[in-house]
Amino acid sequence: MGNEKKFHALIKNVAPKLNKGHYVFITENDLDKIPLSQVLYQFKEKEGTTIVLEKERADELGFSYSFVAAWITLTVHSSLEAVGLTAKASDALTKEGISCNAVAAYYHDHIFVPYKDAERAISVLRRLG
Repeated sequence: MGNEKKFHALIKNVAPKLNKGHYVFITENDLDKIPLSQVLYQFKEKEGTTIVLEKERADELGFSYSFVAAWITLTVHSSLEAVGLTAKASDALTKEGISCNAVAAYYHDHIFVPYKDAERAISVLRRLG
């Protein structure tokens, strides 16, 4: 299935996958300090650029962070115009007291949850489908 927009099909095929590793969010304005190959995600805000990378890389580069996350991919190929998938996932996690940070990419939606809650979050997200 590709580029799905229908809510029921998205939820039915959500298939969350827990990616290996620990991930952190940092902010940095000097992007030359971080090799692009090490960056999982970046977003430029007026206050600085948010970068998500593996904790091990952040430690090696000497960055500080306050949130260590697990990265979950919702493997259904959702359309960027789809309505409700991340809201439904976020709502389900909220009901279980699990914080989440959602990122929409071209093919999939990704959710970062506290690392300690990773397995519980996967269980919650699997029940959506």
